Amino acid sequence: MNKYKLIFPESYLKKEKKFLKQHPELIPRYKKVLKLLELNPNHPSLRLHKLKGKFRGKYSVSITMSYRIVLTFTITDKGIILNRY
Repeated sequence: MNKYKLIFPESYLKKEKKFLKQHPELIPRYKKVLKLLELNPNHPSLRLHKLKGKFRGKYSVSITMSYRIVLTFTITDKGIILNRY
């Protein structure tokens, strides 16, 4: 199993901070999802999939059944660069 390093641009971190401030109860689950994304971006429990419609070209990763992270990402030799929408 590959292990990637997640790279968070400033734009991602701003949106992350706002989201977690609004939903502090999701912080443990959110951190678990990021760790799993680092270990294996294709892990089935992430439910990573391409989106359609107005979010075409973006992906979704599930935090819970009610919440998800909508993002784009680039896999490089240095890690996975996340961009959140």
